[in-house]
Amino acid sequence: MSQLTHLDRDGRASMVDVGDKQSSSREAVAEASVYMAPATLAAVRDGSVPKGDVLAAARIAGIMAAKRTHDLIPLCHPLQLSKIAVEFEVDDKNGRVIVVGTVRCKGRTGVEMEALTAVSVAALTIYDMAKALQKSMTISDIRLLRKQGGKSGDWERAASAESKGAVEP
Repeated sequence: MSQLTHLDRDGRASMVDVGDKQSSSREAVAEASVYMAPATLAAVRDGSVPKGDVLAAARIAGIMAAKRTHDLIPLCHPLQLSKIAVEFEVDDKNGRVIVVGTVRCKGRTGVEMEALTAVSVAALTIYDMAKALQKSMTISDIRLLRKQGGKSGDWERAASAESKGAVEP
């Protein structure tokens, strides 16, 4: 087994030194789903939730969360992000709101955690804003869709594994 990168030689947690890595353009796209009843989904889509515009609040929360990822996830580097986008698809057929987050930077480490944090907090905000209508909403399917840049190169989730719920190596 290779040496773990976030532990020092004594086994203590340690932030990886990226100081000697080349800076490159990086992008990550993640998604999450919030499943809800048709009436709740309609209220979210139509903007009739009593707390206000659910998707506008969730978009802002997701953007703010991506910017604060290093404060939330131990050993994450603070990054100078150049783009954060949080978008929504209302999927009536499956009773859910799909949250998609895209994060970009030019830096020495990737932005996967920032994209995942953005969609997670946006999904939590959807729940918070609509919980008066339905407490049984379910947040799930939080996952990285693709990443570009860096030493490890580009990666994209295989469509076949995604559709079957398989775990990729």
